[in-house]
Amino acid sequence: MMSAIRRYLMAGLLVWLPLGITILVVKMLVELMDRTLLLLPARYQPEQLLGMHIPGFGVILAVLVVLTTGIVFANLFGRKVVALWEALLARIPLVSSVYSAVKQISETMFSTNGNSFRKVLLVEYPRKGLWTLAFQTGTDIGEAQCKTGREVINIYVPTTPNPTSGFFLMVPKEDVVELRMSVDEGLRMIISMGSVVPRAAGQEKCPPAVPPVA
Repeated sequence: MMSAIRRYLMAGLLVWLPLGITILVVKMLVELMDRTLLLLPARYQPEQLLGMHIPGFGVILAVLVVLTTGIVFANLFGRKVVALWEALLARIPLVSSVYSAVKQISETMFSTNGNSFRKVLLVEYPRKGLWTLAFQTGTDIGEAQCKTGREVINIYVPTTPNPTSGFFLMVPKEDVVELRMSVDEGLRMIISMGSVVPRAAGQEKCPPAVPPVA
């Protein structure tokens, strides 16, 4: 009797826990985006114009602002304005370093033809015999690669359950194993601390071990 109750409780938690956390995260994001409406003058805020609060209106406003910005600055005139703006920022010592670094990272992350965060890798870390997931962030040849004399790749080893922090490593290409799982599947596996394994990876059959020669 108790085992049946325990089983039903676990089944109920498996239904409600992901749903509840998803609703909580979405609610926090919507509330965060709604706060952007405070940047508008008081008389132009939706609550003043409509006389009521509309949840999620900040999300719509943020999407419209980003979309409009992309439309305006995607043409020749917009690119010239961006070039002038970046030239102005380049004259400010601290701001120029931060802006250029963030811009380069953004261009790498959102580039459709780049190699950043396109592959999930298996790497021995933090020592031989222990394996963890990593993401390839680049293959550009730099000074480090020339100094080592080996073909190295840049990888990011995220921590669990928070993948936004981690370690940057330069690893020889022959020391990593490329996996077939997608980046989303890899992130889910990391966030779940290995309890959620991609179905394709879980169903993959390894070749039988070869017995040692006597």
